[in-house]
Order: sequence, then structure tokens, then C-alpha cells
Amino acid sequence: MTRAASVKAYAKLNLGLRVLCKRPDGYHELRTVFQTISLADKLEVSFTPGRTSRIEMEGTPEIADNLAERAARLVMEAGQKQGAVRIKLAKTIPAGAGLGGGSSDAAAVLLTLPVLAGIRLPMEQLAALGAKLGSDVPFFLYGGTALGLGRGEELYPLPDRAAEQALVIASAVHSSTADAYRDVSLTLTAAPLSGTLTNIGLQNKLDSFQREAWAGNKSSIINDFEAVVLARYPELAGIRERLRAAGAGRVAMTGSGSAVFGIFDNPGKLELARLAWEKRGMAGERAFAVTFVNRARYQGAWRRALQQHTIADKTKGNEIWPPQSRHAR
Repeated sequence: MTRAASVKAYAKLNLGLRVLCKRPDGYHELRTVFQTISLADKLEVSFTPGRTSRIEMEGTPEIADNLAERAARLVMEAGQKQGAVRIKLAKTIPAGAGLGGGSSDAAAVLLTLPVLAGIRLPMEQLAALGAKLGSDVPFFLYGGTALGLGRGEELYPLPDRAAEQALVIASAVHSSTADAYRDVSLTLTAAPLSGTLTNIGLQNKLDSFQREAWAGNKSSIINDFEAVVLARYPELAGIRERLRAAGAGRVAMTGSGSAVFGIFDNPGKLELARLAWEKRGMAGERAFAVTFVNRARYQGAWRRALQQHTIADKTKGNEIWPPQSRHAR
């Protein structure tokens, strides 16, 4: 009776993040390019049909108000299903680093649990559930490279980038997202968004972001949170400079921090940099060598993980997305 699957929840980098202005609803208007990477958490999800519902969450470490558990509740409510859900979460993605670990875990449950529980949800409904959990969650339902607008939840797929390699450094610094937004708000000179972008500084920021997005892997990477977060935590500036000295061509912070990454053209230099970081042994610092994961590879990994429980779309070469349950009636 029990159906189970083991899946990976991949991390992301922000290949540029521009904060345009504060909106009338209190949120900030953003422009960003999301990119999934090979660093991942692992989830084991199971569903057992029953007459009552319960959700058991086992994590490493235990996380209060876990997004994955909340995602499971939303799926069960949306599908009007009863039964026992068990989620075992093994964390590898550092928390509070801007790598999207919690959001990716939630998206992993949104993709997996409907398949196991026999609930067929269209992508529009999954994305709406994801948006309730966090602005980054809808992106992880697709993966690859995508343009994020609004709070980041409005998504447009971009052409896949080459399988670039990067070294991600997660430090002991836990950057507060609320503090980062408050600090960056003080640097904004634009009025709240009113439907037309008339402020010259704002228009220039939009123009530069568009050039960066179109340039792909030849672009510079600008994150508007860097200045304010590095001002609070000078040690992050030191990490950025060491990555440059090690041979990284483009270096930036991801999200609102605190992880910093460097993209390397030379795999040998990347490995030397990783070994040097490991040897250095700074307390609280971890170095992860990662590869960009394109949309085809991302979605292919999901199809393989869930193939025992999904239907095949014979008219499209099994390209149906999201994966649909063969247990649904």
C-alpha cells in the first residue's frame, strides 16, 4: 500500500539580482536570473492511503515550521486526500545562504507527493501552491535558467547556459533577509512603482539588467544586495577577493546572502581552489564545487526518480510536465 520515492532538491544561484523599488504592497520589485546547480538536499517521501491524515517530518537538522511539511499539507488539502505522509530530509544545502534550500525542498514535495498520492494537479495549481510558500518556490518546479520578475515568482524560461562550473563558499555568516531588504531600501531613490518607470536611475538599472540577461555566460553579475550585506559582514568581501585571486572569472553573492560563488573557466583551477579552502579550514566555512544544471537535466532527474509511479506521454516522448500520477482515479 505504501508508495515511496527518493528525490533530490537542487540549490540555485542568482546570476544577477536587481532591486528596483518598493511596491505599494510593501514588497520589492525584483529582476533576477535563477540558475539551478548540482548541490542538493535529499528527500525520501512516502504516502500510505488511510482514513485519517498525518504528516511526519524527519529532518537533519530538525527545522521548525519546515516548508516541506507545509507543502505536504497544501497538497493533501488541494487533492482532498487522506493518508499518512512521511518525509525524511537530509540537508546538504546550507541554510540562510541565499541558495534556496528551503524553497527547493518545498518544491520537491509539491512535485513528488501528488504522484505518490494519486493526485493530478496542473502546473498552474502547483505554482500557485508554491507561491503561498515563498517567492522562490515556483522556480524550483521548473529548474534550469529562468528570468524572475515581481517578487521572483513571475517566471520566464531562458535559454540554457553551458554547464559552467562554480565554487560556492558558505560561511558562518547568517545574513538576515529582512535586514538586507531594509538596508537596500535606504539606497533606493525611486518612488514606489506606479505602472510607469519614469525615474532615470531605475530605467538605467533595468537597461543594464537586460543587457546582462541577454549576454548569458559572457555577462558580469551584479547583485544589489552585495553592497549592504558586505558592509555588515566584511569577511564576505574577503571571500570574494580570494575567489578572484584563485582564478574565478565572475564572482558574486547569491540572493540576499551570505553564500558567495565564483565561476571558473578552468576546472583545474577550481579544484585547486576547493582544496585550498578545505586545507585552510576556517571555522564555519564550507566550499562546494558545483555544476550548472540545465532544465532538461533537471526535469530528467525528476522523471527518473518518479517513473515507477507516473504515466508516460506517448505522444510527446514522455515529455509531460509536471510528472503525472498513474495512481490517480
